[in-house]
Amino acid sequence: MEADEKQHLIPPLLPTLSIPPALPKLREGESYHVFISYSSTDLRWAHSLVNSLESNGLKVCYHERDFVPGRTVLENMSDCIQESQKVLLVLSPDFVRSRWCLLEANMSLFRYCLEQKPVVPVLLEPGVPVPLHLCHLTYLEARDPDFLSKVLKVLCTPNQQLRGTSVVPFQPPSIYNGKALQPLCAVNEEGLQKYEAGQFSEMEVPDQLRLVIEDQEKYSRAIRMVNSVSQTKVWLRPLWLRILIYFVFTIIFLFLTVFLVYFSVVQSIVPTEFMPGSVVFFGAPLGLVIQLCLWHKDNERYIRREMQKAVGHANLLLSGEKVWMGCLSNAKLYVVYVSIDSCRKEFCDTFHEQACAEEMFQRAVLFFSSGYTCCLSKRHFPFPQPSSKGHLEGGVCFCQYVSQQLSRGEWL
Repeated sequence: MEADEKQHLIPPLLPTLSIPPALPKLREGESYHVFISYSSTDLRWAHSLVNSLESNGLKVCYHERDFVPGRTVLENMSDCIQESQKVLLVLSPDFVRSRWCLLEANMSLFRYCLEQKPVVPVLLEPGVPVPLHLCHLTYLEARDPDFLSKVLKVLCTPNQQLRGTSVVPFQPPSIYNGKALQPLCAVNEEGLQKYEAGQFSEMEVPDQLRLVIEDQEKYSRAIRMVNSVSQTKVWLRPLWLRILIYFVFTIIFLFLTVFLVYFSVVQSIVPTEFMPGSVVFFGAPLGLVIQLCLWHKDNERYIRREMQKAVGHANLLLSGEKVWMGCLSNAKLYVVYVSIDSCRKEFCDTFHEQACAEEMFQRAVLFFSSGYTCCLSKRHFPFPQPSSKGHLEGGVCFCQYVSQQLSRGEWL
């Protein structure tokens, strides 16, 4: 988005509260109440926020003024975070694409930040993709009329009192289990026909998935598995090809009809060996018409079924990355963060007497992982919540889903 196009997104300067809240006391080793990280493209709004916070008595740290020249950005960020009571992140599309990557680049700094300092995400614009490790935090919206009072209340609340609120330090990865990450849309979505499979970009891991998927080549291989459907499963689906096949068989039918007429009328004989063939080919046009109708009706289901099979193979590859994909249409894949280690162990313990327990689990992934992912993404399962507790806190785990599907008549 160009700078002049973003002007209408920039709010006016934030006011000063007439009665500011009591400021928290800076402890030993702390020089600032808050460190603010933002993208340079959001500089005007960020400086407006800094001015408002400082006019209310808060000591604010930000990079243009407080970074030490000659040191690396990560070194400066590390020192500023350690010297600040809290960290405020101004989330915008530019921040997620650029500055957020600096925290991702040094996971030890990032983990220390989330473990030791309350993090306050501020959503600058609607629709900004919130990074995975921040999605459990309640963010503040910059366009909220009460934004300043809310951000001051959080920044002026002592850290120990924030531990019981929605702004909490880093929690174990289990809190992300079952969370939808983002949908992947086909690059050919606009011109996609019902009988075609979507093709998805293999070039790089999307921003929202980079923190989870460490092996980019593994992700590309998984996407190639899904893209292979368009190369191997679609060639018989176009209507023109079906009509061509119909006409070829019609010409063969007419040729055989003339051949039979010649023997029966001109030669006055009907060889008995041609009788079964005549019955078959007289019924060929009707059979082809019926087949064309069935093909037309089955277009979308056929492609979706083939894509789901490919997604199952891709999920076997992505299981180690704790990411699964699901397919509900020919143009979109849903991606969720899901850990299946406990489900795998449960599955193998159940069938421990059978040598093929691991193979059966892999077959379950091939057949059911796509549907399970879609259910997690949509937060809806086609059966009541199981009464027994599963391996997914607050939801249906994979082994419970497989059990329910098998009881409904879906077989491996």
